[in-house]
Amino acid sequence: MISGSLNPVRVVVLGGGTAGWMAAAGLAKLLPGLCTVDLVESEDIGIVGVGEATLPHIRAYVERLGIDEAEFMRATHATYKLGIDFRDFGRIGESYIHPFGSFGEEVAGIGFHHFWLEMRQHSLAGELGDYSLAVAAARANRFQPPAAEPSLASTYGYAYQFDATLFGPFMRDFGIRHGVTRYEGIVTRVERDAGSGDVTTLVLKDGRRIEGDLFIDCSGFRSLLLGQEMDEPWEDWTHWLPCDRAAAMPCTHETGDIRPYTIATAMPAGWRWQIPLQHRMGNGYVFSSAHLSEDEACETIRNAAEGDPLADPRILRFRPGRRSRSWSGNVIGVGLSSGFLEPLESTSIYLAQMAITYLIELFPSGGGIDPRDRDEFNRLVDMEYDRVRDFLILHYHATTRDDSEFWNHVRTMQVPDSLADKLQLWRKAGRVEKYSDGLFYDASWIAVYVGQGMLPERHDPRTALADPERVAGALDRLKSTIAEEVTAMPAHLDYLRRERTRLAEPA
Repeated sequence: MISGSLNPVRVVVLGGGTAGWMAAAGLAKLLPGLCTVDLVESEDIGIVGVGEATLPHIRAYVERLGIDEAEFMRATHATYKLGIDFRDFGRIGESYIHPFGSFGEEVAGIGFHHFWLEMRQHSLAGELGDYSLAVAAARANRFQPPAAEPSLASTYGYAYQFDATLFGPFMRDFGIRHGVTRYEGIVTRVERDAGSGDVTTLVLKDGRRIEGDLFIDCSGFRSLLLGQEMDEPWEDWTHWLPCDRAAAMPCTHETGDIRPYTIATAMPAGWRWQIPLQHRMGNGYVFSSAHLSEDEACETIRNAAEGDPLADPRILRFRPGRRSRSWSGNVIGVGLSSGFLEPLESTSIYLAQMAITYLIELFPSGGGIDPRDRDEFNRLVDMEYDRVRDFLILHYHATTRDDSEFWNHVRTMQVPDSLADKLQLWRKAGRVEKYSDGLFYDASWIAVYVGQGMLPERHDPRTALADPERVAGALDRLKSTIAEEVTAMPAHLDYLRRERTRLAEPA
C-alpha cells in the first residue's frame, strides 16, 4: 500500500543495467521529495549490454536529467547517429537510409512525397533520399547539430551510438549522486500482501529485507516480479517476427573514419548490424533459429566483420513480444521484463525510456495507486509496443526477396490487421496513417515504403495541377542547397575530436 500523503513513495528497482539505472536515476532526479529510490542488483547476474544504437529521444532524456552531452559521450565512447542504412531488404543490391529527419517540406497542405511521386512519373526527380539533409550528411560522413531556428538546417535530429556496457555504470554513478541507494545481492524470496497481492518486500540471499510501496522490475528476460510473481502472461509475436537469436561480436575499426549512422544488412536468415563507436565497431547477426544454427551465425559474423575481432561471438536468445500488462498491482515492468522487440530500428532503450516517462507522468501520490493511472499506463505502453512491432514487420514483409525460406515466409505471411490497414492506405492513396502519440511518424514510414520499392498506385491528384518544370526546378534547388549545407559541415570524426577537446579545456 502506498504510504500517507506526507511521506515519499518508497520505490524499489530490481535490476541494474541500462533499464534499471535509467529508471532509478530518472525518478531520483525528477521526483525529488516525492519518492525514495532503492535499487537491488548483483554483479553475479550479467546484463545484456549489446544495444548500442539509439533514437533521437534519448537526447531529450539526457538533457532533462541535466547531463552534459560531451561528458556523456566521452564516458560511453559514443558517436552521433543520423539514421540507419538498410541494405538488401527490398531486393538484393539496393539500399536506402531511414533518416532522423524529413524529406523536403509540405506545400499547401500536400506532403512532399506526393510531389516527389508526381515528378517521378515525369522522370524529373532523383532518389527520395536526395531531398533529405540527414541522408546527405550521413552519406558524406559529416555531422553537426541541427540549427535551433526553423530552417533547412533544423530539419533533422540525431541520436547516439554508444557502448551499452558503459552506459549503465554512467547512469549508476549519476543516480547514486542524486540519492539512489544501491544494494548488492540476489533476491531469493518475494513477500506479498495477503489481501491485495501487492509485493511488499524483497528478501536477499544474506537475509536483508528491502521493503517498498512501488516495485519496478528491471530484471531482464527473467521478469522475476512482473512475469514470475505477478504471473503476467507473455504475448508471443514470433509468428510475425521470427528472429529469436543474435550473435554479437565487437571488432576494431577498419579505417580511421567513423560513419554517423548504423548499417543494417539483410541476410538469408535475418539481418546483421554494424554500429561504429569511438573505440570499436559493433557487429551482430540477428537471425531465426528455425532457419540458421547458432554455429552458422557465429561463423557468418566472423567472416562479415570488417575489422579484427576483439572477442568471440556471443549468442543472445530472446522471444519477441510483450507482457499483457506492464503495470500489475504495484509492480511495473521496464525494459526486457516488460517486452522485447529486436533492435532493427534501435528501439530497445526508447521503449524503456518511454515507460519511465509515462511512470513519472502518472506517478502515484501518497494516497495510493489510482487504477485509472495504471490502466492509462498500460494503454500507452501497449500502443508503443504495437506500433513499433508493426513498423518492424514492415521491413520484412515489404520485400521481393525469394532467395531463402526465411524471406519467403516473411514476404507471404499474414500481418496484423493494424499493419494491413496501414499498407492498404499507402498502396491505394500514398497516405500514411496519422497519429500524435507513439513512435515513427510519416517520414519514417515513407522511407521504408519507398526504400523497399513499395510505391503507391496513386497519390494526391492536386500535385498534377502544378507546372512540372517549376516543381522540378524547386527540387533541383533543394538538392543543391542540401549539398551546400553538407559541404559546410565538419567531418563526423572531426566534430567528435572537437567536442573531446572542448571538454578537456579548463572552464
